[in-house]
Amino acid sequence: MMVERDKAMSDLKMPSGLVTSVREEGEALVVCVSGEIDLSNSPKLRGALLALVARHSPRRLVLNLGRVPYMDSSAVAVLVEMLRKVPKGGCVALTDLQPRVKGLLEIARLDSIFLIVGTEQDALAK
Repeated sequence: MMVERDKAMSDLKMPSGLVTSVREEGEALVVCVSGEIDLSNSPKLRGALLALVARHSPRRLVLNLGRVPYMDSSAVAVLVEMLRKVPKGGCVALTDLQPRVKGLLEIARLDSIFLIVGTEQDALAK
């Protein structure tokens, strides 16, 4: 089932430029995020993701971060919080990571708690 971008964006009053698309794929919710994420806008991303998880209760939350060139520790905290918000037995998959973002997650050793894969298709197949 495809969630219409305009409906999802208007219903959640998502910040322009952060969440660019949302769609359901079976038990997974695929969310595309765009732009630099830091202390100034991570609360808006947190609110949007919390609302999506509450509304859809996905077993797997797939976050496509291919258009996120930079994130700071506040953005990492949002990602970690999403791990606790998906239903028990679920997971958070991060896809299409840019080298700088992937490096940050590896330095923080978070690559061991997130499913990090190359593409959305890889995340949906696992």
